[in-house]
Parts: sequence; structure tokens; C-alpha cells
Amino acid sequence: MSISTLRNQNSLDKLLAQVQQDEKPSGGEKKSYVDDRLWKPVVDKGGNGYAVIRFLPAPEGDSEMPWVRVWNHAFQGPTGQWFIENSLTTINQTCPISEMNSQLWNSGVESDKEIARKQKRKLQYYANIYVVEDAANPENNGKVMLYKFGKKIFDKLMEAMQPEFPDDPQINPFDMWEGANFKLKIRKVDGYWNYDKSEFDSTSQLKSTDDELEAIYKKTHSLNDFIAPSNFKTYDELKTRLDAVLSGTVATKTAAAMVDEEEVPFTPSFKTEAPAPIASVDAEEDDAMSYFEKLANE
Repeated sequence: MSISTLRNQNSLDKLLAQVQQDEKPSGGEKKSYVDDRLWKPVVDKGGNGYAVIRFLPAPEGDSEMPWVRVWNHAFQGPTGQWFIENSLTTINQTCPISEMNSQLWNSGVESDKEIARKQKRKLQYYANIYVVEDAANPENNGKVMLYKFGKKIFDKLMEAMQPEFPDDPQINPFDMWEGANFKLKIRKVDGYWNYDKSEFDSTSQLKSTDDELEAIYKKTHSLNDFIAPSNFKTYDELKTRLDAVLSGTVATKTAAAMVDEEEVPFTPSFKTEAPAPIASVDAEEDDAMSYFEKLANE
């Protein structure tokens, strides 16, 4: 796809239409959660972090959407084992955990509802970004990378595309000509990463020439792999793992899939004894992912 064609096709209306479609109810794990293409923000000892990134349009050959959504489950069963797997609902297939949660919720028993809340699916997003400024890791500056983020950041994107007030500018964050840099501001609030102060800058062209923009666009990574059916466990495989976590009837082990929550617990400790329950997890922290992989394999 030429850069001129991309400029004409990168429509905000199409993005918003697809968002509305994604919000409608839908009728194996990823190959590896370790991915050098992934960019991760870094915070200092006080829990504060800052970086400037630019969201990029959908890669050539992918769908028209510049992001993909992945649902997953992350919870500890009564056996002490952890269930951390991608949900088949991501690819519009029946998921045994979601089936169980529906039965628990519809039982009308409050204790069942509490279990369903604990086991509920969580949502994360993937998108291509251009790293404008990463003071913590300046070697990333100028690179095209993948960014994994949760609902809080996605809400910022939606606020830009669908401003609440008429005097707020409407921005297509994924447009390289009329989009805007995103200033990611992380604070530690009550022990969790908080993104409330993150904001878009004024609109600007990412680079001054189409040749520079085309060079950046050619480096975007395909997002299709994250939602390829071959990268999800089957219904039976998930059910086997679920039975092991809930009852210990099957001695199986699994590598952790990606997990996400709206906000991040600050750096978890890595202890050899049985870990205490973790309140919530954000896919944007690599240490948390390593922690959960360790739990899933114990």
C-alpha cells in the first residue's frame, strides 16, 4: 500500500464504526508471551513514569483496525494453582470458563457470584506505536514497536475520537498526518499504576515528509497473530486446565498467557513460598507477567 493510499484510507469514521461493532455481544494460549517487539513503559522508584508515543495505523495486510482485542482469564483456584489463559471468546468461540461463570452468576447465590467475579475475563489491546521519547530506555526512541495496554489507555483513545464536549477537538490518534502524540504519564496511586494524567498533545504530522512516514509505516508489525485461532488453546484443553486448577484432578502445567486489568499493582515480589493473592494485574508490566508465569508453572 502506498503512503498516499494510506492517507486516504485511514478514516476515523471506519474506526468508530468498528468500535461500535466490537461492543456488540459476540455469539491455546499465544505461542510466547515474551516478545522483543513489545514496548513497555518504565517507572522510577517513586512509581512515576513518562514517555511520548504515537499510535500508528493498521499494518498492510491486516484488517482496517489499528488495534486488536484479546480477552483472558487470570485467577487462582482452591488448589493453589493459577489459571492464566487467553479466552476463546476473543475469537468468538465458546469458552469453558465463561460458560462456568455464567452458570455461577445465574445461580442467584451471592457466593457463586463472588467466584464468577474472581474468575471474570479481562481485556487487553495491542497496537503499533512509534516511540517518540522514552527517557528510561532512549535506545527505543525512533523505533516502531507493539504496545500492549488496558482499558484505561483505550478509554483515552476513545475520548480523543469521540470527545465529550463540542469545544474539544476530535482526533484520529492513528493518523500520521493529523493525529497527535500521546503523553503517557504514570503515577503510583494506592500502590497501583494510574494513567489519569495521560493526554494527547496538539495535532501534528509525525514526520515532515511522506518518505519518512512510509519508512515508519513499513516497519509496523502484523496484529493478526494475536487473534489467530492457532494461537489459542482448544475448548477441551482449557477445560482440562480448568479442572486441574479447580479440583487438582489433572496434573498439568502451562505457560502463562497474557493478563490485563485496568490498573497495575506495583512491582510484585518473587518469593519461593506460596504467594498471596494479587488484586489486579496489568499487561503493561513485564515483571508481573514473569511473576504469573512462575505461578502458573508451580
